[in-house]
Amino acid sequence: MLFIFVDGVGLAPTSQNNPLATAEMPALRRLLGGPLTSEMETARPGLLLKGIDARLGVDGLPQSASGQTALLTGVNGAEVMGRHMTALPGPTLRAVIEKESLFLKLTKRGLSPTFANAYNHGYLEKLAAGTARASATTLTVSAADVRLRLLDDLDRGAAVTWDIERDLFAERAGVAVPPIGAAEAGAHLAAIARRHDLTLFETFLTDVAGHRRWGMTAEEALRRVDGLLAGVLDGRSDEVTVLLTSDHGNVEEASSRAHTSNPVPLLVIGPLAGAFADLESILEVTPRLVELLAPEVPT
Repeated sequence: MLFIFVDGVGLAPTSQNNPLATAEMPALRRLLGGPLTSEMETARPGLLLKGIDARLGVDGLPQSASGQTALLTGVNGAEVMGRHMTALPGPTLRAVIEKESLFLKLTKRGLSPTFANAYNHGYLEKLAAGTARASATTLTVSAADVRLRLLDDLDRGAAVTWDIERDLFAERAGVAVPPIGAAEAGAHLAAIARRHDLTLFETFLTDVAGHRRWGMTAEEALRRVDGLLAGVLDGRSDEVTVLLTSDHGNVEEASSRAHTSNPVPLLVIGPLAGAFADLESILEVTPRLVELLAPEVPT
């Protein structure tokens, strides 16, 4: 399985207010026969697109810390906290992830999950010193003692940066990394996925664009995601199933900088697509992945 987590993407109807309906995204349009909007929901052999709930039964707009906890553990982070929690997980949600991490569940059953994202040493030093807080994805990986990929992995095409094309990663990390095209990054991601039971990749460009930060437009963020997906689909082997989903809506409503209450897309491509057709919530993603990849043997 290749699990692509795209932060801040909701599934909404086609409108001029929805960048997912208007942006140039040729790979997704070829795949779906149209844009990544609610009208294109489908369930057929090898392909699933449906909206799944990110509100989690808690009032208010879904947020990153609680939503990502739910997505990566199967535990309702918003319910645990009594409200949706923004930004990075605090102590309570960190404890949930450390105990219920998707990666921990898989490694305990003998599987080899990996996180494809590249890290720079400066960020890891800040984490170790306690001057930076870990993301939900970083906590998910570290809970299982799975190795984080570094710049030398990136140099040999064995890692992918969160910005896909490496330029923003290089600028913000202060490292010298040559840029690449989005499709090439997707090919690298597909190659990693062929070697592991589960490969996770995260990009938060779409959430950055939805909040209108760093000068990133929705069109540019979506172009990169689409290019990555094109490279993945061209490079994946037939037995790899690709799952793309999000933690909350944001970029699909151009008129607002806030998160939305829209469902998020569950896009699954490959032989296991049908096994996700009954999912209704982001809470169900981790349990279903574990069930499919590492089923318990009856005693």
